[in-house]
Amino acid sequence: MATPAEKLADSLTALRDLQQTGVVAIRTASLSRTNRERLMENGYIREVYKGWYMATSPGEQAGSSGAWFSAYWPFCAQVLEDMYEKNWCISPEQSLLIHAGNWTIQPQLIVRAPEAANNKTSLPFSTSLFHIKSALPEKETLIDNNGLRMLTLPAALTQVSPTIFMQNAIDARIALSLVKDASEILQLLLQDGKTIVAGRLAGAFRNNGQDKIAAAIIKAMKAAGYDSRETDPFDTTLNIKLSSREKSPYVNRIKLMWNDMRQKIIDIFPPAPGIPGNIQAYLKLVDDLFVTDAYHSLSIEKYTVSQELIERVRSGNWNEADKEANKGHRDAMAARGYYQAFQLVKASVEKILLGQNAGKVADNDFSDWYLELFGPSVSAGIIKASDLAGYRNQQVYISGSKHTPLNNDAVRDAMPVLFELLTEETEASVRSVLGHFIFVFIHPYIDGNGRMGRFLMNAMLASGGYPWTVIPVEERKTYMAALESASAGGDIRPFAKFLGHLVEEALKGKPVAHLEKQ
Repeated sequence: MATPAEKLADSLTALRDLQQTGVVAIRTASLSRTNRERLMENGYIREVYKGWYMATSPGEQAGSSGAWFSAYWPFCAQVLEDMYEKNWCISPEQSLLIHAGNWTIQPQLIVRAPEAANNKTSLPFSTSLFHIKSALPEKETLIDNNGLRMLTLPAALTQVSPTIFMQNAIDARIALSLVKDASEILQLLLQDGKTIVAGRLAGAFRNNGQDKIAAAIIKAMKAAGYDSRETDPFDTTLNIKLSSREKSPYVNRIKLMWNDMRQKIIDIFPPAPGIPGNIQAYLKLVDDLFVTDAYHSLSIEKYTVSQELIERVRSGNWNEADKEANKGHRDAMAARGYYQAFQLVKASVEKILLGQNAGKVADNDFSDWYLELFGPSVSAGIIKASDLAGYRNQQVYISGSKHTPLNNDAVRDAMPVLFELLTEETEASVRSVLGHFIFVFIHPYIDGNGRMGRFLMNAMLASGGYPWTVIPVEERKTYMAALESASAGGDIRPFAKFLGHLVEEALKGKPVAHLEKQ
């Protein structure tokens, strides 16, 4: 007779076989009742809504949204395919956001389908599908994006609501910047005689600095006998030049985010005190904060560390050569790596205090910080050496976040832009806040993004003479919510206020972060 463990193994094999075929949205009929109930009881699948399930991890905390947000897009695509086969597509607005590289999960995904019934499907964590009974656009204007049926970029631009140019201005500008020639847009405008839309798009392109396309639209409409009057749908004027050569939407996205957010940070953050006269005294204060900083930064990432462990790691009073013992001490390896990386960051801070450009220093030294951060884990056999070979080569997700980090190809486009902006920025407060935020927005590594983001933040704080600032683990929830507000909601102010308060207290000599009483 099979043991309970053997029975569970059989059920897990059935689940694995499904997943290997690319299934994310699991129908009731896809698993036997016995397998389904056994997997649910042991936390390996969860019911999303009646008749549909998704794979989960037994270790995931109750109420955690991580598994759902990481599965959201393929789950929705597979459910919709089951409902409507190929006869559906998402809305023009959502199509435009995705073309612009914005995969943030919206509260509601609007779907068009001839067989829809104008109803809502409620999904976990306040998300839903809304099914609109509607004829589909021409086949030529539809594309399949990893199973998600959506409009082409020209079709989306000619069908979106005018409000998107104000409510999602960054996404709209990025989408416009991806258009290299007016011909595809004109084909749709002329085909349906969309005079008002033509005037609006001409105004939008002109505001975006794409005068040639704007003029071509008005000229072609006029030649075809249409009276299109140019109107500007944006409520702001673009004051930076966007690249028209980029195939990736992310280069312009990073530039637009920086431009949109910088003044809000300047208005909130305390003024920079300036480079200190006694650089060695500043570095001594940084060194004195190591134990506190390591304890809080590692604890934020859910490592279990103590002041005693960190002190032991700093003093070298541990056996690095004992790999077998260290394999069971992931926390100790993380602490040792943090110490080694901290020393390099401190050396980078010294260069910045001595007058070197903060962005250039970070660009040159950043990869070395990362190698040191994970060096002990490689030595102990916890991770592979190949995992340190530059930026990640696979998609990652942030637990509990509706923001989907950039795909691995886009990371290589975006990271040079981040360092370029850090180099050119004149305000240390902006370098600090956006250096941290945009780095974790990109999420260039498989692991260590939070620690590296906080290292970058402190190096940039030093460029204005601000003190090294520790983010307390007790404020983790507020910290993560502020980052989510910026990444998923586009509002940098909560994050700027959060960091600004910590910096202000440190300037007063009253840092918020403390060590536990031992």
